[in-house]
Amino acid sequence: MKFEKNLEELYTSITILEEKLDSRIAPILKGEFVMLNTEGVRSIILNLTHIKYVDSSGLSAILIGHRLCEDSGGAFVLCHLNEHVEKLVHISQLNSFLNIISTEKEAIEAIFMAEMESQLESDSEEGKDEVSIDNA
Repeated sequence: MKFEKNLEELYTSITILEEKLDSRIAPILKGEFVMLNTEGVRSIILNLTHIKYVDSSGLSAILIGHRLCEDSGGAFVLCHLNEHVEKLVHISQLNSFLNIISTEKEAIEAIFMAEMESQLESDSEEGKDEVSIDNA
């Protein structure tokens, strides 16, 4: 599988440089997601600019990436979906929980917003713990 990977502080972006996300490359993409997760990457942007076709194994790889990011408290964002791929995602009803953004720039902004929300929730939870300890 040909792809570009850009590691940033809060996320990693992956741009697949293939036309098909199918059974030939889906296992490699799944492996990349697992490796990134074990390295501590919590948020991933998957840029599908070049992808013209996705099959069920490709959707499965996307779901693995989503689950790994969600389980680690991060975000998984898809961007630059063409009409065919977006239609497949909608038919599969994956759009109800996948974060789909038009451009990579907007996807980066979504990652930063998710990180800020996570930090605010974490700070709020710490504050509740301190209050309950003081009241004990």
